[in-house]
Amino acid sequence: MAHPLTWIYAVLLLISVNLSSQNSDLDRGFTGAETKEGVSVTSTAAGVLNSKLTQIFFPVVYIVVFSVGLPANALAIWVFLFRTKKKHPSSIFMANLALADLLFVIWIPLKIAYHFNGNHWIYGEALCKVLVGFFYGNMYCSTAFIACISVQRYWAIVHPLSQQKRNNKLAAGVSVCVWLVVWVITVPLYLYDQTVKVTNLDIVTCHDVTRPSQSLYPSIYFLTMGIVGFVVPCVVNIVAYVLMLRALKSSMTDANIVQKRRKAVVLIVTVLVMFLVCFTPSNIMVLVHYSLLYLGVQDSGYGFYITTLCLASLNSCVDPFVYYFISDEFREHVRNIFLCRSERTAQRMRVSFSALKYSKKKSTYTSDTENTQSTSY
Repeated sequence: MAHPLTWIYAVLLLISVNLSSQNSDLDRGFTGAETKEGVSVTSTAAGVLNSKLTQIFFPVVYIVVFSVGLPANALAIWVFLFRTKKKHPSSIFMANLALADLLFVIWIPLKIAYHFNGNHWIYGEALCKVLVGFFYGNMYCSTAFIACISVQRYWAIVHPLSQQKRNNKLAAGVSVCVWLVVWVITVPLYLYDQTVKVTNLDIVTCHDVTRPSQSLYPSIYFLTMGIVGFVVPCVVNIVAYVLMLRALKSSMTDANIVQKRRKAVVLIVTVLVMFLVCFTPSNIMVLVHYSLLYLGVQDSGYGFYITTLCLASLNSCVDPFVYYFISDEFREHVRNIFLCRSERTAQRMRVSFSALKYSKKKSTYTSDTENTQSTSY
């Protein structure tokens, strides 16, 4: 674990040494020259803030996330809380993941308005801090709950007869701990200025520009969070996936058992791919950006960094579709909701269908023993 991180920081150090020899002391990260009125950003920073990337592409992405994520996650929470009678650890973790996504999505309209307004924040320092806190809170809640789902799926496959996999109290306790830890570690985001006036553009940015006098604090914080909030859950997911594959290979004897276990594998493979696609680019760029900011090096790739953060928000509208395509129970509840079926009606239909299948099998068995042709009608 320490060996890869050593190489990462060695590469960052080489980059910083090379770039520092080419830039003046004023080109420090995505900041600029600080005055009493605010910060005068570099031409690179001004170009990003005035670009169509941030003023058109970003708000369009956030509109998609809001339009899809709000109803989809609200529906997912409704299904998990009120339509799923037999709660199990996976559904508990998924419900918490949907809640984390929903808490982020409800604040997105502020971000949409901010980018459409030319990256000019007009809602005050407090709301900017809340928006930033929920953005990173959602990110690290998501990584934590995805890791929990992976571990739970691994345990259910490796120990299928264990009662631990049905221990809802343990899952609920872990979920509470995740919420407490994540919200405690996002408190530092409220302790320094998130809004900064850009004097040479006459706008007020929200989390887009860092004051040089405050650059040390966020640099240390985000470097720590990138490792704790992303690297650790990533390792947990990969280890759980590898161990599960090994367990499946050693137990491929009964075809029925293998088929059931493969359905569980689909879940963890899906969330692992989603995890890597949504969170890996953004968190790698978090580590790179704040490493350069800490070292006082101009970050010419800041546009790519904030683009990966924007695209990471797509995770909030992807999760509900993962629940739908992976969980048969969740899919059935969603269908019943759209068909306006009550839970009692759906249960009666399941009982009737099961009885019909049983009667067909019994009819076929009886006719075979009597050497006569059978019919199901």
